Amino acid sequence: MRYLQVGSVLAVAVATIGVALSQQTPPTENKGVAVKPVGSIDLGPEIDGMSGRQLRMRYITLAPGGQFAVHNHKDRPTLEYIVSGTVIEYRDGVAKEYKGGDVVLADKNTTHWWENKGSEVVVFLPVDVFKP
Repeated sequence: MRYLQVGSVLAVAVATIGVALSQQTPPTENKGVAVKPVGSIDLGPEIDGMSGRQLRMRYITLAPGGQFAVHNHKDRPTLEYIVSGTVIEYRDGVAKEYKGGDVVLADKNTTHWWENKGSEVVVFLPVDVFKP
């Protein structure tokens, strides 16, 4: 019976934390973000129908305590490779932790934001189709 009580208390605690995370107000400004272009290629001459679009790669760091403002990927699909560090992504009211070696996919339906609650810099290497 005691295990049942402890299990019930833990379930309530986890549910409470999940609700608190999903009710966080998304930031509207970046904090602790540094972006360095790595390279890009004009897709117009490469692929029919891709005029005005680029395939680009960037090196982005997110400092401890930093955040990426809420944003969407309409018209800009992205593969976001986490090189190092631990970061939390907030998407559709759900918080999910990612670590170095993870890849996050963001398509036209993605609206999200990121937060670094850790003590080390998070390094991202995103590759996206971009319209400058």
